[in-house]
Amino acid sequence: MSTTHEIAAASALWVLEHGLDYASARRKATEQLGLAGLRGVTQPDDAMVEEAIREHLSVYGAEEQQRELRALRRLALQWMRRLAEFEPHLGGAVWRGTATRHSPVLIDVYSDDPTAPEIALLNQGVRYETGERPAARGRDSLPLIGIETPSAELSQHVPIEIAVHPLDDLRGALRADAHGRTWRGPAAALARLLESEDATP
Repeated sequence: MSTTHEIAAASALWVLEHGLDYASARRKATEQLGLAGLRGVTQPDDAMVEEAIREHLSVYGAEEQQRELRALRRLALQWMRRLAEFEPHLGGAVWRGTATRHSPVLIDVYSDDPTAPEIALLNQGVRYETGERPAARGRDSLPLIGIETPSAELSQHVPIEIAVHPLDDLRGALRADAHGRTWRGPAAALARLLESEDATP
């Protein structure tokens, strides 16, 4: 196994067992393997880390992971319907089919008024926290809304992270990866996945 694949395999465990994002998982894995700061170390890209996650899940706990994934997807769909006016799209591991109970639910919403989703949640009596996350294409950051919501199926609270994008970003929302899998999907597509019991979009 190459060093890059070792990092990918170790990163997969950080994602699955601790719910880290891929960048944080790579940093932890590199440190764990004693490779931090070494020259000539090629980091795995997101696709390689995700493939390592899929390989691990195919061997260990696949049935339990599928149960947890469906619970998270049902929870995501509830929140997407509450935010329907903002064209919500589910992303991250819950959409891609690699989520476990440690995974946050990542939802992108679209509005030219970045405060509008917050106001909508306030009107629904939802308690939340606000922050920012790095943005692509030259913007400094995106507004981020954080919610902790209970899941009866998982017997725990699940973090929901809602990133508020400008409406123009909707045009690129359904780009696919090299395998033809989309990085996010709307509520209707998520509902179809739940009906079909298909893990992968």
